[in-house]
Amino acid sequence: MKLYYGWVIVAVGVVVGCVGMGGLMSFGVFLLPMADSLGWSRAEISTGSTLAFLSMGIGGFLWGRLYDRYGARVVVLFGGLLQGLGLVLASQAQSLPWFLAAYGMVAGLAVGAVYVPLTAATASWFTRHRSLAVSLVSAGLALGTTLIAPFARWLIVTHDWRFAMCALGLMAWAVIVPAALLLRPVVIGETTTAIVAERTDMTLAQALRTPVFWSLALANFACCAAHSGPIFHMVSYAAECGVAPLTAATVLGAAGLAALSGRIVCGLLADRMGAKHTLVACLALQAVAIALYLPARDLSTLYAVSMLFGFSYGGAMPLYAILVREYFPAAIMGSVFGVVAMISTLGMALGAPVGGWLFDHFRGYGWLYVASSAIGVAAALIAMTVRAHRVPTVAVSAAV
Repeated sequence: MKLYYGWVIVAVGVVVGCVGMGGLMSFGVFLLPMADSLGWSRAEISTGSTLAFLSMGIGGFLWGRLYDRYGARVVVLFGGLLQGLGLVLASQAQSLPWFLAAYGMVAGLAVGAVYVPLTAATASWFTRHRSLAVSLVSAGLALGTTLIAPFARWLIVTHDWRFAMCALGLMAWAVIVPAALLLRPVVIGETTTAIVAERTDMTLAQALRTPVFWSLALANFACCAAHSGPIFHMVSYAAECGVAPLTAATVLGAAGLAALSGRIVCGLLADRMGAKHTLVACLALQAVAIALYLPARDLSTLYAVSMLFGFSYGGAMPLYAILVREYFPAAIMGSVFGVVAMISTLGMALGAPVGGWLFDHFRGYGWLYVASSAIGVAAALIAMTVRAHRVPTVAVSAAV
């Protein structure tokens, strides 16, 4: 039996997502070592994360437009080269502007070439199992947090933060670049998948004027604004609770492992219950999990809350791409999802500096979790406003 090539695309997405996003999402383990080594404040260092996510958002839109024109192979290949360069340059930073430019702009821009094009490419290869396939690719992002963050922490402990960040850059070159060569566009004659024929005359400008686009974009923004602070300050919060530095990194790893399972489980649920209902449930659970950090002080409780938190935000993240693909044509999937991702990264950009500012001014993370939980509730309410606005089809056939 011949393997459907769509599953090869999924496998590439998992591996590339793990290495690509893992290099960005492991930023939390660098925060304290960089502060101790360079004498910069947490807020100053966290600005690098802010710029990285802003750059990733802008890059997501630009790479998405390039994906619609040139396909995933070219975009991911250049993104991998750029990410390796950004991380290697950042590892040699002697000044804050150098670090912000290399990590916050170059590496951040490159990650947009991993997330949006791979998600769009996977969605184009599947119809009936689309939720599961996209969720598996998204699981690679969580796998990156689970594996890369503890690995980076180990390198920091055994060497230093510069060695660890340089190693992540070299890993991006070694893994992403060759993996990108396996990507190829859908060729209907070579597959057994029957594609749903749909209208393709909708433009990006028309898509951006629809209510469903703004419901998805704002829900994604609020979702990311809610969980970005708890993610990036998780290791620091665990350390504030008296957890040893290397053990504190495993709390972030536990959240990443739970996010991995959340993506897969919620992808299966979305294929059965619908992506919208699954998304609302995940966002509500995320708000509750964030609030539970307030009484969590010992290691076992931190593990439990972090796993609940990881499952909820991990389950939600791939559902936005699935809903975008359901409501908009494949011809503009990269561009539309790129704009949604760009808006969401504004929310991700808030968490690190706002969390650092709250800690510096209130000497604790309590207000971070209060604000993040409230924003999480808002995300769930916004997601409930998504209405069925599916792109009309002209012919429907059975799909694999």
